[in-house]
Amino acid sequence: MTQTQTQSVPQTLVRNFTEITKFRLSVSVVFSSVAGYLLGAETVDYYILLLLCVGGYCMVGASNVFNQIIERDRDALMERTKDRPIPAGRMQVGTSFALGIVLTIIGLVVLYSINPITAMFGAISIFMYVSLYTPLKTKTPLSVFVGAFPGAIPYMLGWVAATNNFGIEPGTLFMIQFFWQFPHFWAIGWFLYEDYQKGGFFMLPTGKRDKGTAIQVVLYTIWTVLASLIPVFGVTGKLYITPVSAVIIGLLGIGLLYCAVRLFKEKTNKAAKQLMLASVSYITLLQVVYVLDKFIR
Repeated sequence: MTQTQTQSVPQTLVRNFTEITKFRLSVSVVFSSVAGYLLGAETVDYYILLLLCVGGYCMVGASNVFNQIIERDRDALMERTKDRPIPAGRMQVGTSFALGIVLTIIGLVVLYSINPITAMFGAISIFMYVSLYTPLKTKTPLSVFVGAFPGAIPYMLGWVAATNNFGIEPGTLFMIQFFWQFPHFWAIGWFLYEDYQKGGFFMLPTGKRDKGTAIQVVLYTIWTVLASLIPVFGVTGKLYITPVSAVIIGLLGIGLLYCAVRLFKEKTNKAAKQLMLASVSYITLLQVVYVLDKFIR
């Protein structure tokens, strides 16, 4: 008997829901939004925080559902995606589409109840991810650039939810996460190169695992670290970090840059995986440091 056959109906439904909404990815995105909210809020409103978590998960989950509907045939060709609910036959396209619509409506309504600007950015995020980034993945490496826009929205979305305002502070948070996505996704594109080829996806800037791609990984890593340190200079409004936190983030950045340079030198899948893991650690710890800096200083 297969794993699906041995599972109860509720277990299967939960499994399908978590897989088609990419639970771990969605939670990491919600984490970014929560960090942004804590940075922007003068007083933490736990009800607003709950709404942000629910609305944020729904919007990210909906984006992932629509993405998997569009890419279902290509997903069936790749090892890492062939067991997703739609290509594996555990969910029908119609059911998935209905789920995506419901999640979108709930997400927009919940985010709008926080404030209209938050809902607007949520809507922009899902539109860009589904209508621009997803179809471009099979046409041009520039898809990563386009995808970096919706991918950078969650961190700043939390600040907007807390303040009902978009200014230099959320703009800085957006910039940090925008630059971060390039070394992160290019690292993934590197060690999954053959699998992406099966699906016809173009993820690396030069289209190859070569010196040109590795150089761009290093450059965008440098820009990510530099952008992360800007708040220490007091030029980003209410968003500020102390010199101590800047030193910690600088050390994290050195570690990230070390992994990027290692990929440049070795050009191996192992080095790319290490860079991917380092990038996840970097953005997570950066957000933790930013929040702790605000509440401790």
